[in-house]
Amino acid sequence: MKEYGSLISLIDGMASDFLFIDGREIDMLTAGKFLNKIEELIKEADTHKVFQLKNVAGGLNALLENIVLDNIDDKEAGFNILEKGIALMQEIGESFKNTGGYQGDIDSFMESIAVLTGEPVIEAVNETSEEEPQAAETIEEIQDESLLRDFIVEGLEYIDDIEVNLLNLEKEPENLDCVNTIFRPFHSIKGVAAFLNLEIIRDLAHSLENLLDRVRSNELSVSSALIDIILDGADALKALIIKLQDDLEGNPGEPIQIDLVALKSRIDSVEKDTDGEEVKKLGKILVEDGAITEESLELGLEAAAKLTPPKKIGEALISEGKVTPKQVSQALRKQTGQVADTAVIRVNIKKLDDLIDMVGELVITQSMIRQNSFILSNSNRRLNKDISRLSSITSELQKTSTRLRMVPIKQTFQRMSRLVRDLSRDSGKKVGVVTEGEDTEIDKNMVEEIYNPLVHMVRNAVDHGIDSSKVRIKAGKPEKGMVMLKAFHRGGNIVIEITDDGKGLDKDGILNKAIEKKIIDSSNDLLDQDIYKLIFHPGFSTAAKITNISGRGVGMDVVKQAVEKLRGKIEIDSTMNEGSTFALSFPLTMAIIGGMIVRVGKERYIIPTTAIRQLLRPIKESYNIIIGRGETITVMGRLLPLIRLYKVFGIEAEYNNPWDAIVVVVEGENGSKCLLVDEILGEEEVVIKSLGESLKSSKGVSGGAILGDGRVGLILDPEGLFELSEM
Repeated sequence: MKEYGSLISLIDGMASDFLFIDGREIDMLTAGKFLNKIEELIKEADTHKVFQLKNVAGGLNALLENIVLDNIDDKEAGFNILEKGIALMQEIGESFKNTGGYQGDIDSFMESIAVLTGEPVIEAVNETSEEEPQAAETIEEIQDESLLRDFIVEGLEYIDDIEVNLLNLEKEPENLDCVNTIFRPFHSIKGVAAFLNLEIIRDLAHSLENLLDRVRSNELSVSSALIDIILDGADALKALIIKLQDDLEGNPGEPIQIDLVALKSRIDSVEKDTDGEEVKKLGKILVEDGAITEESLELGLEAAAKLTPPKKIGEALISEGKVTPKQVSQALRKQTGQVADTAVIRVNIKKLDDLIDMVGELVITQSMIRQNSFILSNSNRRLNKDISRLSSITSELQKTSTRLRMVPIKQTFQRMSRLVRDLSRDSGKKVGVVTEGEDTEIDKNMVEEIYNPLVHMVRNAVDHGIDSSKVRIKAGKPEKGMVMLKAFHRGGNIVIEITDDGKGLDKDGILNKAIEKKIIDSSNDLLDQDIYKLIFHPGFSTAAKITNISGRGVGMDVVKQAVEKLRGKIEIDSTMNEGSTFALSFPLTMAIIGGMIVRVGKERYIIPTTAIRQLLRPIKESYNIIIGRGETITVMGRLLPLIRLYKVFGIEAEYNNPWDAIVVVVEGENGSKCLLVDEILGEEEVVIKSLGESLKSSKGVSGGAILGDGRVGLILDPEGLFELSEM
């Protein structure tokens, strides 16, 4: 009978989904998807009063929950019963379709579930019973906190993926792969939320999933309005999941300020009741796989269209026996790209940090062994070869462990793309984003640290850098402004560039504002870079008016502080009426630093190689004492201040005369200076060690490191040294 067609379609879909459970193992996400189908089937069976089917589905629901919660020892038996249950439901569905009823017995099957789970089963009834049975509990409240925490972590990751791919979809509205990539996270969130009894999250994800399903079926076209609604929906899901996380941690905070009713109304208004043509890509894949012929595909499409309600081609071919559920499942995997190329395991970041710390200790220990006086004086070739081999393996282990914490910067760039999209809409300007080097990797611990600086830079680029469309057209520029985000490795650093094609920095405006605020007395002897860096002073702003985007002068000083905290630096390049580029340079990792080891008296110090510009032994004539500027060294025609490290740290040096010692030219934020040292001991990568709470705020020193001879060397901070020398 036609009214039972939807039931049979749901059962066939479950049969296909069951094939995704490979190796007799099942994870929470797969279970969530499967339970989502069971929930739909129970509701549909209840509507049509097919109570045997409803009870079998309820029993499978309880069985699957027990398998996921690891309450069943014999999982193989559990999977066998699941498989039999699906076959039994197909039998019941076909019987109702053909005869309007089912005369078989489900009691023995329900009893097998009870034996395995140790729980009572619902008494089976016929559809002719006058009293409707009590509905099965479809989703019980999950008490296992670890499952909820897993959902929170994975749910937030899914939302980030959704945002990334939505922006890609907006650029390529016809790209079905993008639609599928967005659809799957919503579907997974819905399934797991249903499993965990999170009804609000489940319903919202389901509504958004429906929108995307209509796009996949060519019933809706991709538009900016559609993207806006799905982005707002993703934001709402993110807020709900974060609220769930706060409640779990015992920090309820403020109620969520989201009008879910209004959002649902917007989603409903976009959905249109128009019938679209079924996507035929799946059928073509089946033909290519040799599962069916072109002729069988055409006949199947015609038959599917005549059914009420119409079936999807995969379901129609399965019901007619032309293909097996496994063949359709494999074709679906190819269509949606669900076959993963690599396996991924989730590791707690604390465990990863501990591993890297221990590898750091191993590096220090092998360095101490290598520099041990007994090893250095030993002429045993085999021992020296083994020590060399140990050093090589340790070095590779160090690099590999460090790479474990490296992640592509793509996610951060995509978040910036979302930001530009929102700012463009709020400001009324037309602004696009171009990204380059998205696969460049950065330390996981640095990702969140650089997020706020990048937000400030991008906001300024849109608000201050890029003009309105009218001004741009008048200046002979394209109507749409452009912000470019670029990432690349340079030496031992990662460089992130934010470039806009706007009006550039106004040097005269910056100078006048700096003099007005008494930041400087005059503009004499200031290079372009010196002028540009004035914008990093707290409270500095040249904005004519305050907007909801920027203009309060609380942005660029925050950027400077955040970058310095990460041992980075900022370079600015700007041309009037052409645009500006801000280049942020950071070390690749916060755990290891490349440094030049120097000796001053009996002490060892480490100068970051990224700050070193030159090493030299000056001639006597290059040494000068200038009134008002103190001691200087002439380096390539420039007078650079001289800092005597032994005076800064109050120790005794071997050499007092600069022409007897070594001068290290070090670059800082506001220029270069010379550091006087006794000897250069070599260059080495060292593991950074904290100086502890009592010394962490000491100026001129950013940390310590254990050297190969077992002694501790202080890592110098050039900016802090410059400040100390000027006191």
